[in-house]
Amino acid sequence: MSDTHPTPSAVGAPSGGPVVARTRDELRTARASLTGGDVAVVMTMGALHEGHATLIETARRKAAHVVVTIFLNPLQFGPREDLSRYPRTFDSDMEICRKAGVDLVFAPTPDVIYQDGDPGVRVSAGPLGNVLEGQARPGHFDGMLTVVGKLMHLTGADSAYFGQKDAQQLLLIRRMVRDLDFPVDVVSVPTVREPDGLAMSSRNTYLTDSDREVALCLSRALRAGASAAAEGPSAIRRAARSVLVREPLALVDYLVLVHPSTLEDVPEWYRGEALLAVAGRVGTTRLIDNVPLLVGPGGRALEVFSDVDTATPAIPSATGRPDAD
Repeated sequence: MSDTHPTPSAVGAPSGGPVVARTRDELRTARASLTGGDVAVVMTMGALHEGHATLIETARRKAAHVVVTIFLNPLQFGPREDLSRYPRTFDSDMEICRKAGVDLVFAPTPDVIYQDGDPGVRVSAGPLGNVLEGQARPGHFDGMLTVVGKLMHLTGADSAYFGQKDAQQLLLIRRMVRDLDFPVDVVSVPTVREPDGLAMSSRNTYLTDSDREVALCLSRALRAGASAAAEGPSAIRRAARSVLVREPLALVDYLVLVHPSTLEDVPEWYRGEALLAVAGRVGTTRLIDNVPLLVGPGGRALEVFSDVDTATPAIPSATGRPDAD
């Protein structure tokens, strides 16, 4: 398994595998060959795992062609985050792409994406990018949206597939696509978990065996909260918090129950869809997890949210449910 990317001199593909493009010209040539149907893109920073494979396989079932981008975006890393520490596993990434039937892999270097160096113009995530993960990682979502926007343009994809695990990221991408009129359909895919319940993440490779045992409190807290969904917001928060307080080695940044389109705390009388999200540090690794919920009678965990309006904040009605457009 290589820690560095091979550098083919031109567009090429392993026997029976996807075409690999490194430059804009190679991408343009390879993309032009994807005819006879729509094209889906799955954007990654490498270190692919079964969660990424599920995104690719979901896209494969729905689209005629699938493009995977592998780009470790420096704009998403803050000054206290070690970009060099992020796992680089290009050979195994390509094997996952091959098995999942990917047509084209775009694996550029930063100078290909940011041709003039650090970009002077970036996409701003706005107020929604300054809360939760944005508060812990200032500027992260601006960097994420900037590269997602560029990759949407460069790949010319009709649809883009993202995991529900990164719920705030998914919300912001939907907002960008809608607010800036990107002709791309954003599709959310349910969180993929390990057999023990831990949400799959490239960062899981940083966890020691003992860290991993501690980290399971995050998913257990979410399950506990989901089990209380029918009882209302206070019961959900109380059930989830009771799990976290029993694990002192998990340093929790936040545990919130928020509206999926505004990320504002839902009040006690709220009924409808909500996001129960948690973030914390286990050992040296920061982890996030979440579960979409239906709160109130018939309350339960959801795989993904229904078609939530992400353009304008939901205004509670007299019944306690967000008004629909």
